Amino acid sequence: MSTDPSLDHERVLRAQIAAHESWANTTDRAARTAPARRALLDKFEQQVDPNGELSPAERTRRAEHARKAHFKRLALKSAQARRRAKAQAAVEVQAERELDQADHADLGITTHLDGEIGGEV
Repeated sequence: MSTDPSLDHERVLRAQIAAHESWANTTDRAARTAPARRALLDKFEQQVDPNGELSPAERTRRAEHARKAHFKRLALKSAQARRRAKAQAAVEVQAERELDQADHADLGITTHLDGEIGGEV
């Protein structure tokens, strides 16, 4: 990362352009991503049967459950992050309201529930 955010943004845009061009020239998307999918499944099989003692069918069944647990864990973390972000946004909105009310009070301006601003009451 550079110290200039605009250069970082340009780098990201160049990378995105390259990725889109690459995918535009990919005839068989499944074949292109097959090695990555196989590596991920192998990872889960190694996780559930590190010594290679299970039958292939049992190892596959357990690996599938490990894979599902992994993605459910990611979904849970995502939901928690969204909930935290929503709560933080609500805190920020409330803080802005309080600042606006304090500014208006300092100026002798009242605000009505409908958002209209009026003079002193």
